[in-house]
Amino acid sequence: MNASTSVPAPPVQSQSPADRTRLWAAVVAFLFVPAAVATGILTLTSDHASRCITYGEQCTPGLPNWLFERGVGVGAVVLLIALAAPALRVRQVALVTQILAEGTALLDRYQSRVSCQ
Repeated sequence: MNASTSVPAPPVQSQSPADRTRLWAAVVAFLFVPAAVATGILTLTSDHASRCITYGEQCTPGLPNWLFERGVGVGAVVLLIALAAPALRVRQVALVTQILAEGTALLDRYQSRVSCQ
């Protein structure tokens, strides 16, 4: 009988879950536009805003506009990072930053008041 030498089995690589950070970054960016329109409509239909538009009463400036603009700007930059970065950890951090920046921009739109002069 011939004794054969045992060949070691190749190492088993665990299958990592599919990386969907790029997909989620695109979905979040796509849903930001209708969410911004919806928050604008909700703001304009509030009692406070309607009283300001109709009677010129209780008009307050609300949050500054630069908060919305910078939230959108940061969201756009980190969207590009989330789509283009080669490292998974960088894409994950960019996705979280994008969600927070767009959420801040939406809260600014929702909290903003119509200023009547």
